[in-house]
Amino acid sequence: MKTFWAEEKALGTVEIILILAVLVGIALIFRQYIFSFVRDIMANILGDSTVNIRDNPLNL
Repeated sequence: MKTFWAEEKALGTVEIILILAVLVGIALIFRQYIFSFVRDIMANILGDSTVNIRDNPLNL
């Protein structure tokens, strides 16, 4: 049992997976805000050529 607790090789992998899961969850919660933010930036950079992105950002 002591060797099991001393083994920390997979600990980094679990932490990375948890961090990625939290980031994906936050992105899903705030996706409307993120799409709006990106659309505004694209409109400022490209002008009115982003009409298709405004109408359907995922092209579904």
